[in-house]
Amino acid sequence: MKRVFFAAMAVSALLLITACSAATKSNSRSGDNTAAGSESAVSSSAGILRGPNITLVAEKGTQKLGNGTTVPVWTFNSSVPGPEIRVSKGQKIRVTLKNNLSAPVSIHWHGYPVPNKVDGAPGVTQNAVAPGKSYTYEFVADKPGTYWYHSHQDSVNQVDRGLYGAFIVEDPAEKYDRDYTLMLDEWVTDKNQITNQIKTMTSGVQNNTNSGMGSMSGMNMGGSGSGSSMNMDGTNLPGNMMKDNMSMYDLFTINGKSGSSVKSLTVKKGDKVRLRFINSGYLVHNIHIHGHSIKVIAADGQPVNNPQAVKNRVISIAPGERYDVSFTADNPGKWYIEDHGTVKGTDGMRALIDYEGSTAAADRSDAGTALPAIDLADYGTQTKPEFTLNQKYDVSYTMNLNAGMDQNGMIYTINGKTFPNTDPIQVKTGDRVKIKIVNRDRANNHPMHLHGHFFQVLSRNGKPFTGSPIYKDTLNVKPGETYEIAFLANNPGIWLFHCHDLHHANAGMVTEVEYTDYHSNYVPSRTEINKPE
Repeated sequence: MKRVFFAAMAVSALLLITACSAATKSNSRSGDNTAAGSESAVSSSAGILRGPNITLVAEKGTQKLGNGTTVPVWTFNSSVPGPEIRVSKGQKIRVTLKNNLSAPVSIHWHGYPVPNKVDGAPGVTQNAVAPGKSYTYEFVADKPGTYWYHSHQDSVNQVDRGLYGAFIVEDPAEKYDRDYTLMLDEWVTDKNQITNQIKTMTSGVQNNTNSGMGSMSGMNMGGSGSGSSMNMDGTNLPGNMMKDNMSMYDLFTINGKSGSSVKSLTVKKGDKVRLRFINSGYLVHNIHIHGHSIKVIAADGQPVNNPQAVKNRVISIAPGERYDVSFTADNPGKWYIEDHGTVKGTDGMRALIDYEGSTAAADRSDAGTALPAIDLADYGTQTKPEFTLNQKYDVSYTMNLNAGMDQNGMIYTINGKTFPNTDPIQVKTGDRVKIKIVNRDRANNHPMHLHGHFFQVLSRNGKPFTGSPIYKDTLNVKPGETYEIAFLANNPGIWLFHCHDLHHANAGMVTEVEYTDYHSNYVPSRTEINKPE
């Protein structure tokens, strides 16, 4: 059953939005900067917080992105990204959120299968935390990997303002000399772009609360592709009406800094290096690591079996996804890690691998060169998977993704419906569930994120995955693509399943996985503003 009460958001909220990522002030509560088994671990200037008791304070701030650009932000502990939370495998943690903002907020533990009551989805698992109030999330972190946390209240706006950070669960058996986290993001800095987008919005779409559309709904934003799409009545719409326009995001960052302001990643020859990439923005980023052979050792925090070393290939990282990469520092110099593309802002998403004692000049950027992407469909080595295509499943579900228009403007649909009117995926504990995801939207990517579970990716466009079994929680489905995924219903609750281009979720592309044998004592408040998307 749907448990959400929506409130329309004012168009004027966009005036304060300048998109995600950053770091303003050093956090005096940041703790140490050393990960288990490593000499250094650096994310935002907020440093690292370690459990078991952690406090995150949501408050206003400003962020200097670099190149003289400063923007207003919403922060956790005076920083964007917020402090990196690092805990040891098996540690029980208590994270208290204090809200010093004028709007309600929450924290969702993206990718981590927490108990349902602490998932942080307002109106589904809790009421949003009101201004001046606090809320404590408590769970055992027993699944190692790279995750992140962010507000799930009006998330299209609040994540864009900066309410997010990295969440790392360390496995003491994994040893690296250097362990770096790189959070990728995009920002709006051009006032003309903001003004143009506000004009686009003022066609009435901001008042559509039935589809969960808030202050940014109806705006042409998000993925890639071309062609035409189907309207709600089955007629074709011109491709340029349906294709997202991300030109408003004109400056890209790593850990809240752009270009030369991005802190270098120091290594010494012989180091075993781990890089944790987290895409907290709304664009796909194609990351190239220069000068080294690399291995993708984990996808969305879950290990890849026996990954092979590759060179001069990009890692395509969609919104919400995480990829862990390892390499041996065996090529002294100064080498770029950079996003490949030609749109404005791309050159800001660039860091430098800097060998201690090296006097070499930085190597040359090749960001405009098209390089092949690592394809997880045949990457790594086969081993016994949890699921197969042809086994028996207790629940099968087809999820057709599309875009269209209604009387209020742009919408994004699942099986022709927008949230909260989408049909939930009903399961019971112990069910084996297979879902076919079909992107019938011929213009836009849809990175689909399932709360509370890992799923195995079985096939793409009818072809089985032949390399390592791949387990994820966020999967980018491009225009025209079809994927089959499977998961075990082993975490009772009511869980959101939505597009993590949050503009699309905000305009309707959300459903729920609903356990029929689960009962929650939570009753949504009718006086609070709960808006999970």
